[in-house]
Amino acid sequence: MDIQFYGANCLGVTYKGTRLVIDDNLAALGAKSIAKAGDIVAYTGEHETPKAEVKLLVDHPGEYEVAGVSMVGVAARAHMDEAGQKTATLYKIIAGDLNVLVVGHIYPELSEEQLETIGMVDAMFIPVGGNGYTLDGLGALTIIKEVEPKLVIPTHYDMDGLRYPVSQQNLEQALKGLGMEPKETTAKLRLKPSELSDVTQLIVLERS
Repeated sequence: MDIQFYGANCLGVTYKGTRLVIDDNLAALGAKSIAKAGDIVAYTGEHETPKAEVKLLVDHPGEYEVAGVSMVGVAARAHMDEAGQKTATLYKIIAGDLNVLVVGHIYPELSEEQLETIGMVDAMFIPVGGNGYTLDGLGALTIIKEVEPKLVIPTHYDMDGLRYPVSQQNLEQALKGLGMEPKETTAKLRLKPSELSDVTQLIVLERS
């Protein structure tokens, strides 16, 4: 499984020729959309309609399977929801022996039922930009401790060329809240079960 980071909360996940694009809201932030015809496209929250003729559009909780890639969408309280609301969706992506969790702009609290549905996670992508718009480092750390992933990859922080509705912390500020040192910085994440550690590690994924 190969994973690329395009800024904000946008990811491209490729597995055996199938590409899954998560949270491609880049056009609304002043950048170029990456979704192409034939992609599976999923959103963790509000979004515009993709211009490309995508294979499948997912924006609600549920179970989905396309071309050997399974997805489980888990309803969650969005960062700015009132108590009891669940307008965000977490996505667990299952491909072969790998389990990836993509977290959007959620409130930093998961129930036992949500955690049971999420289960074991190899790599978790989680926003850290904060400032009342999304999770900050401390909020992200709360979720990390609950999920206990093997790898943590921060997303949605201040980045040149992106115009966020609310200014975001830079990565250095966010990592202070996380209290974690990056194991490495890489342009593309190639996940292999045999290379994963049982100790949670932080990886910074460069913008593609």
